[in-house]
Amino acid sequence: MKVHEEPGSQHTSQGVAVQSQVRLEETNRKLKLANLIFDHIENGAVVTDKEGNILYFNRPYARFLGLEAEHVIGKHVTEVLEGSRMHIVARTGKAELNQIFTSRGRDMVVQRIPIFEDGKVVAAFGQIMFKQVSDVGRLANNLSLLESKLKLYEKELTSLRSSRYNFDSIRGDSLPIVNLKEAARKAALTDLPILLTGESGTGKELFAQAIHQSSSRHKQTSVHINCAAIPKELFEAELFGYTEGAFTGAKPGGKPGKLELADGGTLFLDEIGEMPLESQPKLLRVLEDKLFERVGGNRMLKSDFRIIAATNRDLEEMVKQKLFREDLFYRLNVVSLEVPPLRERQGDIIPLARHLLGKIAENYPGSRYQLTPAAEKVLEGYHWPGNIRELINVLERTAFTIDGNCIDACDLPFYLSRQSPTSLKSGQWDLGAVVAEAEREALRKALELTGNNKAKAAKLLGIHRTVLYKKMTKYLIPLG
Repeated sequence: MKVHEEPGSQHTSQGVAVQSQVRLEETNRKLKLANLIFDHIENGAVVTDKEGNILYFNRPYARFLGLEAEHVIGKHVTEVLEGSRMHIVARTGKAELNQIFTSRGRDMVVQRIPIFEDGKVVAAFGQIMFKQVSDVGRLANNLSLLESKLKLYEKELTSLRSSRYNFDSIRGDSLPIVNLKEAARKAALTDLPILLTGESGTGKELFAQAIHQSSSRHKQTSVHINCAAIPKELFEAELFGYTEGAFTGAKPGGKPGKLELADGGTLFLDEIGEMPLESQPKLLRVLEDKLFERVGGNRMLKSDFRIIAATNRDLEEMVKQKLFREDLFYRLNVVSLEVPPLRERQGDIIPLARHLLGKIAENYPGSRYQLTPAAEKVLEGYHWPGNIRELINVLERTAFTIDGNCIDACDLPFYLSRQSPTSLKSGQWDLGAVVAEAEREALRKALELTGNNKAKAAKLLGIHRTVLYKKMTKYLIPLG
């Protein structure tokens, strides 16, 4: 008996078949994509069922172990990876992250993760995080380096950037300073080592910053080391960095040194004359080939930096006395720039003082400090052994103590105008005579600076006006 199909049922069956075919093709496409993604997990990955039998083994993992991925499918994971714990993770449902796993003589860092469905473990996923344990150390070093650089950049952003010096920031129109700035500008265009010399307080660090800012390395950092401020036993760790366990108290993971942080930028070694003698040949080697090792390490590191050194000591004399290496001196002294003391640029003293007072006034809103002619005369007549640093100290102290904005000669520290006793005759160097002559000269100078104003002279000397009159009478100084 023949059954006749309804016309509509045939079309329905064909529609179901088409939909099934579309779903099958979509499933195959997704499966192919999943396999493709799985094979692109670079360090290696494996999937097992809940019993530990291998379901997937990607090609990078197979290549790494020298296997064919197709040949291990269906095998128990311990047959392929001796000591594997994939089946244990599948049984316990507890993930194992960043574990050391040794297979075929290789130490690796792996993670094993259980895969759940409806609350039950159905598979386990394993992945190599690092093919060698040493890769973890290198990553830690890189992170440590980045952390140190970040802290250095933050410090620069809050301090150096707000007062970043360039050659226009260095005040002075005297011939010595103009010539020096011109020579420094030319040096900034090269990558040659620079040695800045000069007395303490002359502004060598300002020139180092200005040279860096005018160089092709200005977008990178300038790293500063004060060789006199670092204990001898810690100097190399500070300069070269150190590895974990290099010495007692070493930071876990180690720490990069200033040489690493200066890569691409400038390394400024201030007070280079105080650098430990035993560390000097190591620095010389770095200057020659830009290669070095961290303290306690055995891996060569490379840093591309430009070096600027500064000192207030006579390095040539130190070389003669065997206190500084001759070869290092010549390596540093390629471009020699001597910063003149303030007493040799007398014409810059008052313009520089006015500029500094402007900066000081920024700390006291509403203030605009001015120097009287008498005060300017005192500043110009002083020999400034402490150079610009001493000038800053004097002006800051004076601005803090005066009432108002006008700085007169009597407001300045008295020692600026004090002269050495020169009128004593030979053989009169007993203490009483020296003190008397010094006191008489101080009285005369104070009266001269204040235009014979007794009140101001007494204030300048730090004594009461009655005491001033008594001493003027004692030393036969006219009261009128």
